[in-house]
Amino acid sequence: MQDEQAVSLPRQQEGDTDSTPAAASGTGSPGLSPRRVRAMLLVAMAATFMAMMDSYIVNVAVPSIRADLHASVSAIEMTVGGYILAYGLFLVTGGRLGDIVGYKRMFLAGLGLFTAASLACGVAPSPESLIVFRCVQGFSAALFFPQILSIIQTSFEGTRRDRALALFGVTIGLAAITGQLIGGVLVHLDLFGWGWRPIFLVNLPLGLVTIAGAALVMPGVKGDRRPRLDLPGVGLLTVALLLLSFPLAEGRTVGWPVWCFVMMVLSVPFFVAFGGWERRLAANGGQPLVSPALLRLRGYRSGNAVFLAFFACNAGLFFVLAVQLQSGLGYSALGAGLLFAPLGVAFTAVSLVVPKIMGKLGLHILTVGYGLNALGYLVLLVTAVAAGDGLSGPMLVPALVVIGVGQGLGVSPLLGTALAEVPPQEAGSAAGVLETVGQLGMSVGIALVGLVYFSTLGDSASRHGYAHAFTVTLVLNLVLSLLATLFVPPLRKAAAAQAAVAAQ
Repeated sequence: MQDEQAVSLPRQQEGDTDSTPAAASGTGSPGLSPRRVRAMLLVAMAATFMAMMDSYIVNVAVPSIRADLHASVSAIEMTVGGYILAYGLFLVTGGRLGDIVGYKRMFLAGLGLFTAASLACGVAPSPESLIVFRCVQGFSAALFFPQILSIIQTSFEGTRRDRALALFGVTIGLAAITGQLIGGVLVHLDLFGWGWRPIFLVNLPLGLVTIAGAALVMPGVKGDRRPRLDLPGVGLLTVALLLLSFPLAEGRTVGWPVWCFVMMVLSVPFFVAFGGWERRLAANGGQPLVSPALLRLRGYRSGNAVFLAFFACNAGLFFVLAVQLQSGLGYSALGAGLLFAPLGVAFTAVSLVVPKIMGKLGLHILTVGYGLNALGYLVLLVTAVAAGDGLSGPMLVPALVVIGVGQGLGVSPLLGTALAEVPPQEAGSAAGVLETVGQLGMSVGIALVGLVYFSTLGDSASRHGYAHAFTVTLVLNLVLSLLATLFVPPLRKAAAAQAAVAAQ
């Protein structure tokens, strides 16, 4: 098939005059000086931080936004969820656009639109306009975020790629941990009397500096054969993801009416139609949005399965634990946030030394990481059962530290391992699919775990009711974490086989 032949085409880097192979130069990054590598990583991580932080920073500003704009509860839900929904819908398309027009160009375009949308959010005069601009923010993040992994995948090799992916994982963790803290500080300071608006306006200086840095140091990558955008594929996939994601995002807040389940069921034929269209297009020599050849890569399939289960269990835990700490145990928002800090510190500290640990454990680091992650959930469950109604926040800290260590060992190696078999010219769409699966995992986890938690809790507002609901929910979290570990062995074996072929 021509599609499979296109997979083997080489990539060219625009603006790099040094074409010395990495293996010959020993740098692990073809034609890139150490200073430029550091600058590239700084720019990429700044963009990563902005995209991830904006998923969390709005949460603590909700009361201020409601009071200032006289917004309804549903409007506030869409302000928070609109970003995540638009982001998840267009990640695959954003990744493919990077394959088509070049990762640098799409990175700059997406980041520019994101910065402009942040300004629009910061001056939004009404709830309706804020929702629209938040959706534009999510859409623009979907344009530039997949390019980060694509640039790492195509510009770095060997230990430099491992370090870059480790830093990528650390940045995601820091953004998730500090997003709500930064938002809380900005709202508390009430800079210039602007209330909640600085949580969006803070992206302006960071965005402009990142755009300037990207224009100077990011390599432009293009193919000898430029793919075309598969518009029917984009339409089918977007409709399928919308039918699945929207009810998952909104179902809990509206009480799970029948239309939620109807939409999710209707997503199935659209996913099937998308898969059929992509196979026919590839067989006829076309250029599909997602190459069917990618889905035949055993390691890539296993990596997506790990992503789905891992993000489902962790997003579900974070959501329920925040509710449990505040509603069930009476902690303030700040106090609840501080109890997540040990997990974040463990995650960050371990992620920083992952390359060294990989030098000793190799790909077995994935088995250890996801095994520890599951062990942490088991310790959390045992702690909740043993403490019963006497459960307190500090009792959870040891288990959260174990979970943080497991995540630190597993997240950054997972990215590189899942993409190990992916050819460079498919890096954009492959990264987009991987990140979309992660977003779906988060939506599924929050919806499923939240449904079990609130169904078990019922109308009970007693300490015993909250403790029982939390314990039942942790059983589901443990099962999801064990599912993630089951897909690690085939992923590790596929990556090891690919490394052996590359070494020949």
